[in-house]
Amino acid sequence: MFENLTDRLSGSLRKISGQARLTEDNIKDTLREVRMALLEADVALPVVKAFVDGVRARAIGQEVQRSLTPGQAFIKVVQAELEAVMGAANEELNLAASPPAVVMMAGLQGAGKTTSVAKLGRYLRERSKKSVLVVSADVYRPAAIKQLETLAGEVQVEFFPSDISQDPVAIANSAIDYARRKFIDVVILDTAGRTAIDDVMMDEIRRLHKAVNPVETLFVVDAMTGQDAANTAKAFNDALPLTGVVLTKTDGDARGGAALSVRHITGKPIKFLGIGEKTDALEAFHPQRLASRILGMGDVLSLIEDAERKLDHKKAEKLTRKIKKGKRFDLEDFRDQLQQMKQMGGMAGMLDKLPGMGQMKEAAASQVNDKSMGQMEAIICSMTKKERRYPDVISNSRKRRIAGGSGTHIQDVNRLLKQHKQMQKMMKKMGQKGGMANMMRGMQGMMGQGGPGGPGGGPPFGRM
Repeated sequence: MFENLTDRLSGSLRKISGQARLTEDNIKDTLREVRMALLEADVALPVVKAFVDGVRARAIGQEVQRSLTPGQAFIKVVQAELEAVMGAANEELNLAASPPAVVMMAGLQGAGKTTSVAKLGRYLRERSKKSVLVVSADVYRPAAIKQLETLAGEVQVEFFPSDISQDPVAIANSAIDYARRKFIDVVILDTAGRTAIDDVMMDEIRRLHKAVNPVETLFVVDAMTGQDAANTAKAFNDALPLTGVVLTKTDGDARGGAALSVRHITGKPIKFLGIGEKTDALEAFHPQRLASRILGMGDVLSLIEDAERKLDHKKAEKLTRKIKKGKRFDLEDFRDQLQQMKQMGGMAGMLDKLPGMGQMKEAAASQVNDKSMGQMEAIICSMTKKERRYPDVISNSRKRRIAGGSGTHIQDVNRLLKQHKQMQKMMKKMGQKGGMANMMRGMQGMMGQGGPGGPGGGPPFGRM
């Protein structure tokens, strides 16, 4: 998400240099390029105009501090305005109600509503420690009820059965009564979608809303529809008292126009981002963090939260102790690291959240993606325990056997062994003074990039 916008902004913001004060004249050309970058990202025209006007008003006359370059001073202004457009801070779900708190999900067909119900159920169960019941009031699509039942089992939340012969209001009321008797904290209600906005659908959803009086009414919208997402959200907001938006399929949207448009046009906060197909691929929306990512500054806080939640800390501590004792990083350790990296969204997903990575993310994705990581795991699993512990014993005849057992080629085995050697050196450096800095330099070498300040290195947007 935002790849195209980040690339365009990085080029335009680099051009402001050598000025002691930001003025109308020296930011004019850059503002024009910022406007074009936003339009190309499919941001709605009124939002683009308001954004550029806001940046101009904040920037003009601002003194450039000695500690900053003019480009960096302007980036601070752009970042502040991005945060203002998307919302000052993350707005959490308001579940302060007598249980069960009812969360109603609305949206068009195909936006990912049913999947989002399951993702939100898992999110509330794991992170908020809530007991959750999900129910489908979509009586027009039998597959939707079955789909939700399957997903509920996968995310380990309770499912309330419903049938296409029932009235949606009756289904919702029965589910809420059941949750009340069972002392369940939250009921998430999946509603019917349509391929377009129509009066019949709106009348039904109004009737349903009035009957259940939810504490949260979330509009689920596909980010890939760009500024149309904001316009659809506005139409729903006119019909329903929405409390927030869930933006789905953001991993498939390289432009990001919807995220910048929805808040401004609807006045409603984006509360969650759907970032993939897996049931844990739901992130709370943090405007400050997303603004940093748009400007190529990374999102270290989200990376830390991912690590806290997804990494096996016992394995990490065991490996740290092993490296500190001077023991070798073997192929079993390498396999563990590959598995942990997949948990964190892969190499590209991690680098996307690290500041100053530049083009390194693309280089990493081309060499270490989900497919290649799966292949590397298969190769390691085809080795004997001795080969995994002592890779130096792997001769050509052993390589042929390993390649045959893993369905790969000898070249793939050689590539894995080379990458393991590089990782081994990085781990050795991590055990020394300045470990993390040494590791990052090693990582850049592994991806075929220059060092800091070279291609893919250094601060965001170069030195400006």
